[in-house]
Amino acid sequence: MVGIILSAPMGPVGILVIQRTMEKGRMCGLYTGVGAAASDLFYCLLAGLGLSFVTDFIAGNQELFQIVGSIILIVFGIFMILRNPVSGIKHEDSKKVSFTHDAVTGFVFTLSNPLIIFLIFPLFARFAFPSGIELEPRVAGYKYILIFWGYIFIVAGALFWWFGITYIVDKLRAKFNIKSMWLINKIMGSIILIVGVYGLVQGLLLYFHVI
Repeated sequence: MVGIILSAPMGPVGILVIQRTMEKGRMCGLYTGVGAAASDLFYCLLAGLGLSFVTDFIAGNQELFQIVGSIILIVFGIFMILRNPVSGIKHEDSKKVSFTHDAVTGFVFTLSNPLIIFLIFPLFARFAFPSGIELEPRVAGYKYILIFWGYIFIVAGALFWWFGITYIVDKLRAKFNIKSMWLINKIMGSIILIVGVYGLVQGLLLYFHVI
C-alpha cells in the first residue's frame, strides 16, 4: 500500500512515464517508473532509519529544495514542448534505446522532490512500519528480516503501479497517430511547465518571506 500510494499521484514523474510510454514504448516508460521506485525506496530508508538530521535539513531548506526542483521541472517542460516526437520514432530502430537513461532520469525527477519524505512518515505511522514489528525475544532477530521484506514490498507496490499504468497506456498508444503524440507532448510539457513555474514562484515567495 505504501508503494502504491507514493506512486499513484499523477505528478511530473507520472506524466514523464506516460509520455515516454507513448513516444518510445512501454519498456522506456516502465524503466522510468523503476527509477522513480528506487528514489521512493531511498526516502523510505531515510524515514525508516530515523535519520532526523536529514529530515531537519530538508525541513530547514524546504524553500531552496522547492526552487531547485521547480527549475528542473521548468527546463524539462520546455524541452518536452519544443521536442519533436517524430524524430524519436524515426530513429527508434537505428538508435539503441537507453533504459539506463530512462531509469536515471526517473530517479532524479523523484529525488528532486525530497518533501515526499513528509508523506512517508504518516504512511509509516499508519501501517506501523517498521517500529510496529514486535516479536518474542527468542525470535527477535527475525525483525530485521521482516523489515527487509517490508522495504522489498514497498518497491513491489510501486512497480506494480508503474507496470499497470504503462500497460494501459501502451494499449491505448496504438490508437494515436503522430499528430496526437505531438499534441500529447505539448500538453504534458505544458502541465510540467505550469507545475514548475507555480512551485518556483511559491518557493521564491517563501524564501524571501513574502508569504
